[in-house]
Amino acid sequence: MKLVSQLGFVLFLAGSAVDAFSPQQSSSTKIATQQSVPESRRELFQKVAGVAGALAVSGLAPTPAQASGGATAGKYTTIPIAKRRYYGRVQQSVHEFLLIGPEIVKADFSAPKIQSFFDPNGLVVVAAKRKDVNGQCTKKNGDCKGSEVRDSVWNDMKTSMYLLGNAFRLNQTKAPDNLPSVRAAKKFFKEMDFVEKAAKKGRKNDRDSVVHYAAALEALDAYLDLVELPPTDSGWYDQEFDRAVSSSARIT
Repeated sequence: MKLVSQLGFVLFLAGSAVDAFSPQQSSSTKIATQQSVPESRRELFQKVAGVAGALAVSGLAPTPAQASGGATAGKYTTIPIAKRRYYGRVQQSVHEFLLIGPEIVKADFSAPKIQSFFDPNGLVVVAAKRKDVNGQCTKKNGDCKGSEVRDSVWNDMKTSMYLLGNAFRLNQTKAPDNLPSVRAAKKFFKEMDFVEKAAKKGRKNDRDSVVHYAAALEALDAYLDLVELPPTDSGWYDQEFDRAVSSSARIT
């Protein structure tokens, strides 16, 4: 943990230019706004990569998982179905995971963006549906508004990543925990559990949890490669995604 503290402190010192993480929005054109986001994202990765590199030297970094080859096997339909169901949810979750990066580097886990990411009521998982029958409410209490189901972005990210990773299999007899994609996802979950605890306690100057976020970033890239999604530093996740089921299994 002493080594972790030192590494976290190195990253914290490297964050002296934290203000650079906030994309400099131009009021003149939309193009300038779009250009500033990838630039700030690259700065984030340059700083986080410094800690990730130190982790690799110390042997603490997650070992990159090997490709499963499941998507090219062509024997099962589970993969394209899973892509249609979970690609939107996973990609949007990655988008929101990266958005908290600048706040994470500040080592202040009481920040609103971080709190929102882990808020158990922060995301509408299932929208409310009215329970009318032919336009008429048949409930005795007259309440046919229905209720919505809420959860955190973090919990939805864990669920969708696991279900998508579980679909990338060579055969239907292999246990989920033996799949490279699921193992990569669990490495990511393990590192982020430390970040979640720091957020729940609203810790400040928690440099150790910054290091865990950096390790989670490495594990996430290994996972994304295994489920045939772009890496986190590609700029792909600067946009927002629809969590609804897609009509296509392809990234368009």
